Amino acid sequence: MTRTKLIQTLALMLGTALNHAPALAHEGHGLPGFSHWHGTDLFGFVAVGLLVAGVVWMRGRK
Repeated sequence: MTRTKLIQTLALMLGTALNHAPALAHEGHGLPGFSHWHGTDLFGFVAVGLLVAGVVWMRGRK
């Protein structure tokens, strides 16, 4: 995969994730119209970020 194709793929993945991010939040605890996140939600985003960074780093080692 060329570097340009990799950057395009990562940009598409990031754009898709950011586009759907509001759908992951939910209204709750009896507060209508107030969507929120839980602290544990952050772990998933950090894990995906580390995975993408690892792929980019491994591709750059060639």
